[in-house]
Amino acid sequence: MPIKESELILNPDGSVYHLNLKPENISKTIIFVGDQDRVEKITKHFDSIEFTTQKREFKTQTGTYKNKRLTVISTGIGPDNIDIVMNELDALVNIDLETRQPKQNLTSLNIVRVGTSGSLQSDIPVDSFLISSHGLDLNGLLHFYQIEKFTNPDVETAFIKHTKWDANKAKPILIANSESLEKHFSSSKTYTGITATAVGFYGPQGRVLRLPIKDVDLNTKMDSFAYQNHRITNLEMETSAIYGLSKLLGHQALSLNAIIANRANGTFSQDSKKVVENLITYTLDKMTSL
Repeated sequence: MPIKESELILNPDGSVYHLNLKPENISKTIIFVGDQDRVEKITKHFDSIEFTTQKREFKTQTGTYKNKRLTVISTGIGPDNIDIVMNELDALVNIDLETRQPKQNLTSLNIVRVGTSGSLQSDIPVDSFLISSHGLDLNGLLHFYQIEKFTNPDVETAFIKHTKWDANKAKPILIANSESLEKHFSSSKTYTGITATAVGFYGPQGRVLRLPIKDVDLNTKMDSFAYQNHRITNLEMETSAIYGLSKLLGHQALSLNAIIANRANGTFSQDSKKVVENLITYTLDKMTSL
């Protein structure tokens, strides 16, 4: 049965609704960034650019870097945007957009997020690179999908107990990265740890302006959480959604962060732009051999 027009929405030119892309516009190796302005900070290194488009916060450029065809996409902020980007990218490679039928032979994409973050742990210094071993979903997105076979119940239960997690909030879910991509991108320059993914920037991350929050100690509890070799190293708004949806759809995903602040030490990078630029070139060079 074909997928209904209301479920898989296409633009008049046949491109997918939000991303404004057709299958031929993307490569099988994709870099995610949050900020649309960061797309060209990456593609300025390309030897050539064959395609550019933008709709809303979703900017895409595809080109070649050292003979490797790559696509860079800005996702905007938050897990809700990742839900759009991941599902529409998968549709581009794994659904025949003319017949609206899933393909028999499925394609697995390599997806690497390049972002910035602050470390929660004193031994992960500013100006370093962090690989997210897992995404800790604190936002509830993944509960809308059948994610159970990819979860880590023992760690999740320990986290809930340690933080005295409010039962009115979505149950935390822990999702691992792509082991093959982690192995490929790891080096003496990289640290690893769990990246917690919040649903918002203010209250969900413990920031208080005029609105009081329910658990003023939650960030401290997360900082001190440890289970076997697991600990939470940073907090942002995309990684768990990327990891969870990639697992479900059969793609390989990795989240890389330039650490520009260390909350435990109260330090901030003296040149955060350089750290991000270093992570970009590090990522691009690693991608040439994927």
